[in-house]
Amino acid sequence: MTVRIIRYDKLVRDRIPEIIEADGKTAEIEILRDSEYRRCLNEKLGEELKEYLESGNIEELADILEVIYALVDLNGTSREEFEMLRAEKEADRGGFKKRLFLKEVRIESK
Repeated sequence: MTVRIIRYDKLVRDRIPEIIEADGKTAEIEILRDSEYRRCLNEKLGEELKEYLESGNIEELADILEVIYALVDLNGTSREEFEMLRAEKEADRGGFKKRLFLKEVRIESK
């Protein structure tokens, strides 16, 4: 019997090992400490952003949001607090609904 090993070395969603094992395969996992978890989440955020930019697929935005929520949780902030921060920033500075593109600012001196 031969064993083929595929190495991933990356952060995966919580149910991935369960899904792998349901397929008759064996998954080796490690539980990360906070510092490694943060590093891997930051890498995953970049990976998911790259995938979205390449594909434009809305599912990639859902992946990005899931990584953002994990970072929010890791920072000890609730999703409700995070949403309040987002809403306050939108109320103060606006959102992006108007599609405004700032080309330049002129400053006249006297």
